[in-house]
Amino acid sequence: MAVGVGTGSHLHVITPGDHFSPATGSALPTVVHGLAGATPAGAPRSVVVVARGTYADRYPSADVVEYTAVAPRRTDRYRDAVSARVGLPRAATRRALAATLADQWRWPPSVVLGHNLPQLVPLVDGRRHAAVLYAHNELLRTYSVREAGRVLDGAGALVCVSDFVADRTADRLPARLRGRVRVVRNAVDTTLFRPADGVPPTEGPLRVVFVGRTVADKGPDVLVDALVRLRRTDVVATLVGTPHFAPGAPLTRYERELRAAAAPLGDSVRWLPFQPRAEVAALMRAADVVVVPSRWAEPFALTVLEGMASGAAVVAARVGGIPEAAGGAGLIVPPDSPGALAEALEGLADDRALLAEVRARGLRHARANDWSTARRRLDRALWDLGLTSAAPAGTSFR
Repeated sequence: MAVGVGTGSHLHVITPGDHFSPATGSALPTVVHGLAGATPAGAPRSVVVVARGTYADRYPSADVVEYTAVAPRRTDRYRDAVSARVGLPRAATRRALAATLADQWRWPPSVVLGHNLPQLVPLVDGRRHAAVLYAHNELLRTYSVREAGRVLDGAGALVCVSDFVADRTADRLPARLRGRVRVVRNAVDTTLFRPADGVPPTEGPLRVVFVGRTVADKGPDVLVDALVRLRRTDVVATLVGTPHFAPGAPLTRYERELRAAAAPLGDSVRWLPFQPRAEVAALMRAADVVVVPSRWAEPFALTVLEGMASGAAVVAARVGGIPEAAGGAGLIVPPDSPGALAEALEGLADDRALLAEVRARGLRHARANDWSTARRRLDRALWDLGLTSAAPAGTSFR
């Protein structure tokens, strides 16, 4: 493990084939963009390693290093699973990831952050760079404790986006590595996600928005069920999303069933396909309530903070890292409970003073958790673990 090799430079390696672009709603590049955009004055500009041929419309927050991706083989996953069971390296995954680091000998000493890439850690030249695993999800569920130790011994830090992810990551690590786990919670771009100008209306229908992939794990059917239970003409909803960030894709069976279930509500429910980030921000800005009804144990749920930063009240499910994202500033309901969600929405529709209070509380919470705050926490974590020779900006970390 390299110690003190960096000058504060961050070099992010994202999953092969992922896009570093505002044209996609993928959470991982959004986080990288947020951290890179919050680089302190005087610190080296961040770099992102991106596969050649991905979207050319890239975030302006970082310099891009391109590489030629290695095409996967159909048997790769099977081969790696067998190798892991017998104590051998996951060679197929490493073959693909090696391409991302082909020029690492040319790079100035850097902190190399592998996003959701445990198998990248052994490939980083620890004599020149400091390797960090950045965990956006539970990554080690298929790893034994012994394999996790072998793969991650070279990691100077294991950064997790929530306590929820950190606890599950630590459970899969040998004791000697648990002290390297750090939590840097995700944040929000408060310049993109911001309230509408003027005072929010106190009359008119309650405008509810859902933004996310239209799959069962994200729970849009929970929202539709809640709305059908309410049957209120003064509650209108817009559901935004597609299963795989493809706005022109044909409707899936699940999406057709959603629309059929919402048919009794008529024009009170509007459907929009996946939208670019700027359009999502505008939709949230026009909302009174943003609903995050996930069944899946979300590692963090960026939508929570984005809704709050837009000035909306957030109603979200008590699952995974969602309560951490809400920070006590939203209304938290049990997951997979349309009755509880309907009750929360009815309370906000009937009590505009409560709505205003939840909106204001959420906005304060979001503004206290912008990307500059997250970047300071990350820099402090790397400094504390001896992975950068550049002292972090500021002295206040929460």
